[in-house]
Amino acid sequence: MPTKRNPLVELGKMGQSPWLDYIHRGLIGSGELARLVSQDGIKGVTSNPTIFEKAISGGHEYDDQIRALAASGRSVQEAYDEIATEDIRRAADVLRPVYDATAGHDGYVSLEVDPDLAYDTERTVSRAEELFRKVSRPNVLIKIPATREGLPAIEKTIASGIPVNVTLIFSVKRYEEVAESYIRGVERLIASGGDPSRVASVASFFVSRVDTAVDKLLNEIIPRAPGSPRAEAAISLLGKVAVANARLAYARFREIFSAPWWRELADKGARPQRPLWASTGTKNPKFSDVKYVEELIGPDTVNTMPPQTMDAFRDHGEVSDALSRREEEAGEVLRDLGLLDIGIEEVCEKLTRDGVESFSDSFCKLLGAIERRLAETKPA
Repeated sequence: MPTKRNPLVELGKMGQSPWLDYIHRGLIGSGELARLVSQDGIKGVTSNPTIFEKAISGGHEYDDQIRALAASGRSVQEAYDEIATEDIRRAADVLRPVYDATAGHDGYVSLEVDPDLAYDTERTVSRAEELFRKVSRPNVLIKIPATREGLPAIEKTIASGIPVNVTLIFSVKRYEEVAESYIRGVERLIASGGDPSRVASVASFFVSRVDTAVDKLLNEIIPRAPGSPRAEAAISLLGKVAVANARLAYARFREIFSAPWWRELADKGARPQRPLWASTGTKNPKFSDVKYVEELIGPDTVNTMPPQTMDAFRDHGEVSDALSRREEEAGEVLRDLGLLDIGIEEVCEKLTRDGVESFSDSFCKLLGAIERRLAETKPA
């Protein structure tokens, strides 16, 4: 009997690494993460404050550790650090064979710097160093948001030899600034005698949130002049802008990391900063549940999927190169959007602010949940 095809495994053959956008202690302890790695070809894991908040608030897997932390008198922040780094460390150990087999190309787990530091460069750098030291695994990426203040933090963190996942990238312009920050960090690392081959980085470009924001604006245009060319243009762009935006970022990635000056750094061991497609769960039920996977498949990329998207893609995903030589078509979509007086940069800047606020809210809820759990289990 022929073996059933697995589209997740096929992604790897196309040069795209599927990562799981989810972490939970039960996932690790049950062996499910190891199964995803061995059977589905999952090559990495990402986390964020929202994921941790749901994990810690929604089950009992953390009860024993929380009781021990309460008994030892740990503060809420200290307890969070212990809980989060334990999960990240254990997931990194599961993925270590992937890291070793790919010579550090894959096999990473991401841990985010506290989002309330997103607008503070120096404290972000300090916290990145602290978290990397506490996890104490080479296959961990420290997540730093792509705020304006985050850009120099990315450079400094890379220069210190710490792998970085740059998160909350929405616009092509900001992607270019992120790539430049990474490259400056690599140059500084090499100048100080460091080994750039040990410092991987990905640039997490958020996708579905762009369509959510832009389609809302397009849907405001359509009823104002039904049947008009302007309304028809708006209709034609629904659900297209996010993928076009990401494809243009991919085109810039190919240009930047094939330039002669980059090849000089690569000859010294530097790794290109791969684009990572994030926010790939479909939010609009009118769209395919695998839209933001199928339409963004291409070499030298990562797609981090929430569990439900991963399950859907495993079940009925189709695999083909959807990125190569698509920039002209993508550019037309963005130009048409501009003709409707919708500025993609303004939309993306707001999405960055909203993303930081959302993660900050989740982080506050997470600390609140830990505080309550500590109080409930603290010895009398």
